[in-house]
Formats: sequence, C-alpha cells, structure tokens
Amino acid sequence: MIFIRCLFLLFTSLTIAQTQIEITAIDSIPLKADQIIAVDNFETVYYTSNTILYKKPKGQLSINYSNVQLGFPTTVNAFNPLKINIFYQDFNTVIILDNRLAEIFKIDFNTKQPYKNVSHVSTGYDNTLWIFNQDLQQLELYDYKNDNIRATTVPVQSNVLDLKSDYNSCWMLTEKYLYQYTYFGSLISKIENKGYTSLVTNDEKVILKTDTSLFYKAKKSETIIPLKTPKLLINQFLLTNETLYIYDSEKLHKYQLKIE
Repeated sequence: MIFIRCLFLLFTSLTIAQTQIEITAIDSIPLKADQIIAVDNFETVYYTSNTILYKKPKGQLSINYSNVQLGFPTTVNAFNPLKINIFYQDFNTVIILDNRLAEIFKIDFNTKQPYKNVSHVSTGYDNTLWIFNQDLQQLELYDYKNDNIRATTVPVQSNVLDLKSDYNSCWMLTEKYLYQYTYFGSLISKIENKGYTSLVTNDEKVILKTDTSLFYKAKKSETIIPLKTPKLLINQFLLTNETLYIYDSEKLHKYQLKIE
C-alpha cells in the first residue's frame, strides 16, 4: 500500500511538472511607468506616467496625450490602435483616441439616460465598448455612436476584478468566476476563480495572475496551466502572440512562451 501511494505521489508530481509552461528570456528595456498598456507586433509600447498616455514606436520619438480636466486615467485599452479608449472612472467618462492620440469621441455616462454608473470598460467591435454597469451588476455592449445597448449579460453576484476583450470575445474576472462571452453577449464558459486577480488576453488566449504567479489558458480550453516564471516582481504583464511581457516597475522584460 505504501509503495502504491509513493508511486501515485511521484506520478502526480511528474504530471504537474510536465504541465508547467516554460518561458525563455529574450530581452528587457528600462522603463518608468504607472501602467503598461500594450506592446504591439511592431514593439510599439503604450504606457502611462502620471496623467499622460505615451505611445512609443520602436526606435522613434514618443507621442502623448493628457486631459487636464479628467486627470489620471483608470484604464486604457489599445487593442484597436485606431480607436484607443481611455476610461476616467472618477468622472464616469471615456475618451476615444485615434492612432495619433487625437480625440475623436467623448462619452460622458453622467449625461446618458438612463444613467450608467460604469466601473470597467474594454474594447468592442465596430463602434462599441464593453462596459460593466455597476448599478445593474451586468455587462453591456454599448454602441457609443448610436448611443444604445446592443447586448447585455445576466447580472453577476460578485465584484468584478478585471475586464478584457477583443473583437470576438469578452472576458470578465469576478471574485468567484472567470466568464467568457461572445461578441453578442452569450456565455461561452464559466471557470471558478482560484485566486486570480487580473488577466490579459490575445487571440483568445488568456494569462491570469494570482498574487505571485502567472497561469495560461489556451484558446477554446478550460484547462489553466501554471507558467514557470523567474523570481521577479510581477507588477504588470502583457501577452502579444506567443510573447509574454512582465513589468517589474524598473524594466519591461520580454519572454517567449514555450507552448507545445
């Protein structure tokens, strides 16, 4: 019996080891920022410092945007570089920017009827935003040009921690579950939250973070696999294709995911 138990423990440990995804260090650059927003396929870095949003193409001078009246941005989404959205939660307002960081649209939810108390914002398809309506406790797909709601989800019963999206799906992380929705608001999957506090996504692949570790969820899979990361302060993290970026408040580290 003891021998069988030892074999079981050995098999379990080997299985866990084999399911860890390794990452390979590629490069790192010094950077001082409050938030790292995105790094695109051309290694253009979007980040904020104080009240200013910067767009820094590789090997070129940066351009920037700030709004003195609205102050510090709560979140910035640069998934669509032609329609970057900046959310100022204190003012319940979203600013849409073009690829030169010029304002092209302003959404003040305080003036909308019915009133919307928004806590999270992410990019939708076309002229839409995914917004979490805190009063109704539901996710809404808001068309900001036509000022209407294209889709809504069933209300959730726990606090929202993070919200990320692309043109096809939206992921909402709450204290209890990770939800994935289609672009018209239908629920695709619902996975128990086992200590995750934030997420990033790229091409329907998801990286989740706990207090000290990162985890990977493949496209169309509900299996969540730990990443074998170096002992590094994970202040922020990003995913671009198979490239993982980790920001430790001093440097932006670039890693290659080894996904078989």
